[in-house]
Amino acid sequence: MSDTGGVREVKSAARTVELLELLAARGDRPARLQELADELGVPRSSMYALLQTLISRGWVRTDITGSLYGIGIHALLTGTSYLDSDPRVRAVRPYLDEASEALGETIHMGRLDGRDVAYLATRESHEYLRTISRVGRRLPAHAGALGKALLAERPDGELPEGPYEALTPNSHTSRGSLAADLAEIRSRGWSVDREEGVPGIVGFGFALRYDTPAQDAISCSVPVARLTPAHEKRIVAVMREVRTKAEATVPAGPGAVHWR
Repeated sequence: MSDTGGVREVKSAARTVELLELLAARGDRPARLQELADELGVPRSSMYALLQTLISRGWVRTDITGSLYGIGIHALLTGTSYLDSDPRVRAVRPYLDEASEALGETIHMGRLDGRDVAYLATRESHEYLRTISRVGRRLPAHAGALGKALLAERPDGELPEGPYEALTPNSHTSRGSLAADLAEIRSRGWSVDREEGVPGIVGFGFALRYDTPAQDAISCSVPVARLTPAHEKRIVAVMREVRTKAEATVPAGPGAVHWR
């Protein structure tokens, strides 16, 4: 039984969610029927029936041969609805714009989701163009400025034992190494990711403390080649100011919905 408040998990619903999450995680690598059946440990016939149901409703798509499967467009529509309906995202967006205009660098907003951070909003730098938007994507919390800023808001006892995935040679791979970094973040007040998640990129992360513990954070990412001591000092000053404004603006009070 999963953590559903004592209510028994509905197996068919759980299987559907697991399938959609698996397809989403594969990105641009479509899967074959047998791969999906093997990965989720279900009979081929049951997997085929589930896929056909989801295809008919737009949650899964298939190629012209009917042998390859990927995530469908309704996943995008639902994700967009999540972002549009979240008052915290709406409240923080203007401050992402402010930081982007002031610094000319890439600014992110992310939310802790288990051991990962999900990207909720991004303002890209005109100097550093990505080919793929990060919004809706995930990064292990231990390997980026957003995630480390949020992990530092929690006791070290909640950290998984490890070893952790190494996204780059600079990524933390042990619990002890990460815990030492988090202690510095708590003392400093913000996180620094020096090429731990993406080679050539340094990130500065700031937890948004309108929740306790903080669930959301903002960050500024800058290529190593453009990062000077003076620019780093300005990034920290601007992002601290933006964080203060965002924390004071986010709605909280009578009538507000507090999701868990």
